[in-house]
Amino acid sequence: MCEEFKKSMMLEFDMSDLGKMRYFLGIEVLQNSDGIYVCQRKYAHEVLERFGMDRSNMVKNPIVPGSKLSKDEKGAKVDASMFKQVVGSLMYLTATRPDLMYGVSLISRFMSCPTEQHWLAAKRLLRYLKGTTDLGIFYKKGGCKQLTVYSDSDFAGDVDDRKSTSGCVFMFSSGAVSWSSKKQPVVSLSTTEAEYIAAASCACQCVWLRRVLAKLDHEQEKCTIILCDNSSTIKLSKNPVLHGRSKHIDIRFHFLRELVRDGVVDLRHCNTEDQVADIMTKPLRLEVFLKLRSLLGVCEVPNIN
Repeated sequence: MCEEFKKSMMLEFDMSDLGKMRYFLGIEVLQNSDGIYVCQRKYAHEVLERFGMDRSNMVKNPIVPGSKLSKDEKGAKVDASMFKQVVGSLMYLTATRPDLMYGVSLISRFMSCPTEQHWLAAKRLLRYLKGTTDLGIFYKKGGCKQLTVYSDSDFAGDVDDRKSTSGCVFMFSSGAVSWSSKKQPVVSLSTTEAEYIAAASCACQCVWLRRVLAKLDHEQEKCTIILCDNSSTIKLSKNPVLHGRSKHIDIRFHFLRELVRDGVVDLRHCNTEDQVADIMTKPLRLEVFLKLRSLLGVCEVPNIN
């Protein structure tokens, strides 16, 4: 299919074939017989030099475990323009660094009026980047061709408006291919509702990815498994047995129940310690963070063999 595409493009445009892709828009692509490795080492070094953090002390995790960020209206204000530049640069790094996703999503909520507290959180992300510039995602050749999804939420994690944070990770061929960390649009009244909203948003993305894979001749013949660590959410997706706790959920989130009924997705339970999407919803202890980071397929370049 790739060869046919290249030939058709050469017939329409004056172009040449430079072989396998190695570098594109700051993303390095290393291909060998074992698989494909993508990273942003060069861009990461440029970001650190740009903001004067190339000689900073390294830290092992991007966010202090248990820490909470708020609007901090009484705190000392910092340069909003510089803060936005840091957030924007880090946001582009999340293209190959899912381990940065939650931290970047968190500090981006305070771009309108950043304070010293938010600036210190951004600098910690840069210090974490300083010690992990060689990290990227490795997609092993011959890995699992079935799309697997992890869905999780942090109930009422935002201390300002008490909205929950949804996190999802899509795994394909030993590595993460899509991930997100986003504050939910509504305030949840229970953990079941928060998890259900997260799973529903995850299912919408799942439908789109299944269609993309079908276009690439990797059609998902079986239903896609969505792993969730909340039993009540799984029961609610199959039968409205918890109507008293869920009647206030907006109608659009019941789209998930229809997908389960039609066999497009299947919600299954997984243990909390194996919930990969947990890294997208809250600050974690170092040992838990490192474990989940490795499950995402994130590794260093020398270790891909």
